[in-house]
Amino acid sequence: QVPLVESGGGLVQAGGSLRLSCAGSGRTVSSYFMGWFRQAPGKEREFVAAISRSGGITDYADSMKGRFTISRDNAKNTVYLEMNSLKPEDTAVYYCAARYSSSGSRRDTDFGSWGQGTQVTVSS
Repeated sequence: QVPLVESGGGLVQAGGSLRLSCAGSGRTVSSYFMGWFRQAPGKEREFVAAISRSGGITDYADSMKGRFTISRDNAKNTVYLEMNSLKPEDTAVYYCAARYSSSGSRRDTDFGSWGQGTQVTVSS
């Protein structure tokens, strides 16, 4: 497992942008398939985006395509989620997760390491 620390959440108006960061603490994340998930109040945690170990393959939930971009900088041991054109329904706690595998997944149960989460609130 790898300790993960998210940052970058906050309050933004609809149509605005935020950039979330997820840093590996004490261990490198370069060996991990990385993902972002989110959980809104009263709802189940849902898949947002994922990226392969090299960064060459990305995957997005349909509602995020074209608005969100996942990237990683293994030299900085950090994964990012750039969120544009934010909507009130994007309001949630966003979690970074790591999967020690070369194969991808959208299932949260396939990820063994999780950050503490960062709150994103989009006002209308």
